[in-house]
Amino acid sequence: MSERESTPTVTSDEPESTDLDTPSASTEVTPEGGAHAPLIEHLVELRNRLLKSVLIILCVFGALFYFANDLYQFVSGPLRDLLPEGSHMIATEVASPFLAPFKLTLIVAIFAAMPFVLFQAWSFVAPGLYRHEKRIAVPILASSIVLFYAGMAFAYYVVFPLIFGFFTSTGPEGVEVMTDINAYLNFVLKLFFAFGITFEIPVATVLLVQIGVTSVQKLAAKRGYVIVGCFVVGMLLTPPDIFSQSMLALPMWLLFEVGILIARLLPKRSEEM
Repeated sequence: MSERESTPTVTSDEPESTDLDTPSASTEVTPEGGAHAPLIEHLVELRNRLLKSVLIILCVFGALFYFANDLYQFVSGPLRDLLPEGSHMIATEVASPFLAPFKLTLIVAIFAAMPFVLFQAWSFVAPGLYRHEKRIAVPILASSIVLFYAGMAFAYYVVFPLIFGFFTSTGPEGVEVMTDINAYLNFVLKLFFAFGITFEIPVATVLLVQIGVTSVQKLAAKRGYVIVGCFVVGMLLTPPDIFSQSMLALPMWLLFEVGILIARLLPKRSEEM
């Protein structure tokens, strides 16, 4: 018997692998030797979660559309309550009486469904995060939602009565205040977004410190620049009057200080692999 015949051989259906070409446990190798299945699976999952998010937004919109005019009455309340006697809001375009409440209802539906949308986003990215990253991401997502809603509430209950009271009382004599409903909606939505994003400053501050981009000491040393920047942002995002600018700039500065305080109290997280 030859040496080749006497030597037992072990065959395997799996190819030899090295550290460089070994596919992960979640990788499915195609017949051509590729590893495209995981990418396709991720794209399918992303599509499904996007569809779920759009579906829930449409469901909320459908439930709220019957109350579209009531929603607009609520949002326009701060201005209507301060209009001079005999003044009222007007619609200067043919479709404005329908489109303005429609647009508002759609945006309200998006805001109302945002926790579900963020949950879908979190479910998609969470499997790829480290444990310490998950511990940071969960409170950041939750606080971001709460602070954004708080910023909108602050704009509606505090800022709107002040700025609308100022605007309606400073008009020239003989000029009757009658605001277009579509122009008013665009104005208040801009302020809602501005104050909602502004109230995210503590989250951004804590996140920058936690991931090591900067430190509490560096942020505190640049406090003067931050204050100037707050007033510049207030000038760009609000109407051209000192009251609106101050009502945005001062909360931005205070929220920055809150973020520094929270970052100072939290321990610096060490990297975990």
